[in-house]
Amino acid sequence: QVQLVESGGGSVQAGGSLRLSCAASGYTYTMGCMGWFRQAPGKEREGVAGIGNDGSTSYGDSVKGRFTISQDNAKSTLYLLMNSLKPEDTALYYCAARAPCFYGSSWSSRGLFQTSYNYWGQGTQVTVSS
Repeated sequence: QVQLVESGGGSVQAGGSLRLSCAASGYTYTMGCMGWFRQAPGKEREGVAGIGNDGSTSYGDSVKGRFTISQDNAKSTLYLLMNSLKPEDTALYYCAARAPCFYGSSWSSRGLFQTSYNYWGQGTQVTVSS
């Protein structure tokens, strides 16, 4: 079965950096499209970044220029590098996968929507203090 396991969360001061990882298994990684979402207490889950199996990327407005999504196909692992972290970035971060994924470059217009995905990880907590 498909499994997504996030890691790399933690506590950091404002202005700091973290890199999240998501190890995927149970499907052919290169056939999937991936994304990161986050949910802060009392708020709805929001799309942070998405990446298609053609490498096309998309970002939420609040993280553009600070966060970078990437993947290592050989390791079936998704990453999220988060720089210049702010207290408002504090949330539970989730990895998500759409597998199989046949959207190609059009994933960039779909990757930030929860309904685009059919598999989810359990989440990793990121806490940014001021």
